[in-house]
Amino acid sequence: MQDWLRRQARSLVRSRPWTTVSQWIRGGARGPAAGHEIHGVPVPGQVVAYFGDNADKIYQLTQWLPILEQLNQHHPTLLVFRKLNALRAVKGMTKLPMAFVRRFDDLATLYYENDYRLVLYVNNGVTNFQSLSYAPAVHVHINHGESDKLSMVSNQAKAYDKTFIAGPAALERHRAALLDFDESKLVPVGRPQLDIDREPALPPSRGRTLMYAPTWEGENDTNNYTSIDKYGVAIIKALLEIPDSRIVYKPHPRVEETDDEAMAAADAQIRELIQKSNADRAHDRHLIMMSGDILAMFSQVDLLVTDISSVGLDFLYLRPEKPLILTDRRNDRRALNLESPISRSTPIIDGSSVSRTAALVEEALASDRHAEERAHQRAFYFGEREIGSSTADFLSAVDRLIEERAENLSAFVRHQGTNMEAAD
Repeated sequence: MQDWLRRQARSLVRSRPWTTVSQWIRGGARGPAAGHEIHGVPVPGQVVAYFGDNADKIYQLTQWLPILEQLNQHHPTLLVFRKLNALRAVKGMTKLPMAFVRRFDDLATLYYENDYRLVLYVNNGVTNFQSLSYAPAVHVHINHGESDKLSMVSNQAKAYDKTFIAGPAALERHRAALLDFDESKLVPVGRPQLDIDREPALPPSRGRTLMYAPTWEGENDTNNYTSIDKYGVAIIKALLEIPDSRIVYKPHPRVEETDDEAMAAADAQIRELIQKSNADRAHDRHLIMMSGDILAMFSQVDLLVTDISSVGLDFLYLRPEKPLILTDRRNDRRALNLESPISRSTPIIDGSSVSRTAALVEEALASDRHAEERAHQRAFYFGEREIGSSTADFLSAVDRLIEERAENLSAFVRHQGTNMEAAD
């Protein structure tokens, strides 16, 4: 099989002399490998976690690191980056080996020389398709969250061998969005990132903790679900009125980098409102959390206001007993209920209800009438899983796919050898 892999590699990199990976790392006869950085040598392994984007999207990968570290105990796992700033952003976060590979032909050399069995993708970055050219491995899209955003389903799903999904809702989402799609590509594994034990990230509070966690504006208007520019200031003003409460403002990491003037202005005003309110508080000061792991904050949150994104569903999974309020910037309740089933089980802040935000929050805290409905929605999005079971399902799925691909590849190589003998 190794001979066959080497022949495939040579066919992809004929434009340059063949070298071994060890020569490539050291620079070999070609001199230093310009534009490369290898961290955590050796490079051999069974699984690659591929990341082709810049450091500004590194949160998509870092949330998977603890799960990948567990996977590494069963199948040696390598992080492969195509941007040097992304690799450097992850240094110090994990002991997993890392490699930066800028050029496509070097990527092919790396893959074929090491005979990787499975490649994982946390997004649909454009360079994923260079990695997908490596035929021997199983290519699995695992995404970086579970939400009802339109961006969660792409026709690109057809390019991967398998797509890991959280549960029944994701299956329905793919059915509704894709034509001629092979549903056998979808493998339900829950949400392994939510299994990780996290130390509480917020200081204790004497009162209730109310969090506002809006998403960012997305790449285009179709994928824009944020409430910051529409309702953010009004939401914070209303939350600040709730007695015996501490407010936590935790926007999406990309809100702070926005080029949208309305978004930036609303974000600045929200921070100013919180800072002014803190001037009169000696204890339980309100918090502005522009960074940090939001999942580590949920254990102390008594009510969450958020947008259509993975944040609300993560809270639903981890804290199903706590009230959840969603926003709708498009003021189309019917469309929202169709596109995002969880919205049928929560109060909604939109143009018609934003003036009642304080009342909606107080009602949810005093009498949580949506609790039973949320329990049903939790099962719809994540299956009948308890915390901890998703990681086991993820690891079992990887084991099974690697074993199946090894059997299929052996049969393929035997078939190719038979054909070559017949040709001779």
